[in-house]
Amino acid sequence: MGVSTASYQIEGAVTEGGRGPSIWDTFSHTPGKTLNGDTGDVACDHYHRWAEDLDLMTGLGVGAYRFSVAWPRIQPDGTGQPHQQGLDFYDRLVDGLAARGIAAIPTLFHWDLPQALEDRGGWLSRETALRFAEYAGHVADRIGDRVTRWITLNEPVVHMAQGYAWGTHAPGRTLNLEALPVAHHQLLGHGLAVRQLRERGATEVMITNNCTPVSPASDSEVDQVAAMLYDGFHNRLFNEPVLIGKYPEFLDEGLAPVIQDGDLAIIATPLDALGINYYNPTLVAAPSEPDQMFDLRPIEGVPTTAFGWPVVPEGLHGLLTGLRATYGTKLPPVYITENGCSTGDVLDDQFRIDYLDGHLEAVRRAVQDGVDVRGYFVWSLLDNFEWAEGYSQRFGLVRVDFQTQTRTPRASFRWLQDALK
Repeated sequence: MGVSTASYQIEGAVTEGGRGPSIWDTFSHTPGKTLNGDTGDVACDHYHRWAEDLDLMTGLGVGAYRFSVAWPRIQPDGTGQPHQQGLDFYDRLVDGLAARGIAAIPTLFHWDLPQALEDRGGWLSRETALRFAEYAGHVADRIGDRVTRWITLNEPVVHMAQGYAWGTHAPGRTLNLEALPVAHHQLLGHGLAVRQLRERGATEVMITNNCTPVSPASDSEVDQVAAMLYDGFHNRLFNEPVLIGKYPEFLDEGLAPVIQDGDLAIIATPLDALGINYYNPTLVAAPSEPDQMFDLRPIEGVPTTAFGWPVVPEGLHGLLTGLRATYGTKLPPVYITENGCSTGDVLDDQFRIDYLDGHLEAVRRAVQDGVDVRGYFVWSLLDNFEWAEGYSQRFGLVRVDFQTQTRTPRASFRWLQDALK
């Protein structure tokens, strides 16, 4: 059992320690891009308060911490020799975790691409995949002696879709289907990074994909086709290349121009585990507009989070058993690397307790049904900068007062603490 966070969402200190600007610095400082103009400039000030946050984890009783490394701290312009002050921060963090008996599980990319690389094409460019592998090697050279589990990318589907296709996240491009090369270059970067980590003795490497069970809104053929297309883009596009070495056939034409000989073999470098982030299932209907491929419909009759996301614990059970049925022996052990919900700004968060209890029960039943689940990580330890929604969505087991940086454990923290005991 563990907790998860991400660098830009909690660290702050965006100009300290030699850190260069990321695409999220640029995006959040662009008027109209984030709610209330919020930025990650300070966030939870974790860069300075990391020891306090690690002590919270000790009090909670978790055995692992999934965090992300800020690429712009290691290579301010995305290339060249690593910046020692940036590596020093993560060195201290990993040592602090080890001293507290908590396993460090770094994610190498959680969306904060160095702006300098974006200026040269970002993930639309093959160069970014090559630079990512070099960066992975630099991080492993510094902390790999104390890290046994690694995650390469976090939710490449979300970064591609919201960052490059729809423009609702950094870097804010609106390319629609022309964003498909981003998927390939992210996955190529993943495969190259896996090899860099393996060369440095890594014993467990995974990618974290955001997965959702997809259902058609009706029995009509057009709704079923739309659901198949959505499942292809959201789930299969990122699971199948790493698990079975090929893309869904209907995407071949869009991806063919950027695939080079040997790429799929690199992407399919064997994984030791697959990270799954789960928040909700998706209901899909035929498109209502001619330039769309599908419509997303609300799921009726279930509770919703403060974000408006439907709460369906059974969806996590169905997702896990569905992955096992689909991929069989090709499916490695699974970690639930994110699962959690946003609530109102309250300390008595019974809603979150019920959410976590239901989803943990869903995982337990999936294990009984034969799925090899090795771990579960709550999103998140702390309230944080929730991307384009700024500070309006509170996912934390611990409440953060963003004016004073005071941390206050919520009822869900105490509940999980007792459960872990």
